[in-house]
Amino acid sequence: MPEVSRAEIGRRIYRLHQEKSVEEAVEKIRQKLGDEWKSLIKEEIDSLKFILGETWVYVERDVWDKIAFTKLSFEDIKNIIRLGRGSIDSDITQKSAVEQTILILRKTL
Repeated sequence: MPEVSRAEIGRRIYRLHQEKSVEEAVEKIRQKLGDEWKSLIKEEIDSLKFILGETWVYVERDVWDKIAFTKLSFEDIKNIIRLGRGSIDSDITQKSAVEQTILILRKTL
């Protein structure tokens, strides 16, 4: 079994924390939206997860933990999804998409 460097272990742990935080946020959103959630297609959910993951990187942990994902409206979620899709498709820069997502999320603080 190859030896794994401490840096690689650190990167893997960081990535696991990121994925867990995003999954928890998505679950809160899913529960809050109820039937509206069912109208989202897989591509939209993937875009939501992508941009939330990228946003998680830039938001301080104590701020992220205070975001009330259950206060986001369906329109907020659709806007975040559009930002994620725009970033994936290179219609807008990732930095711009993250900054705009942060503005939406900060409304819940």
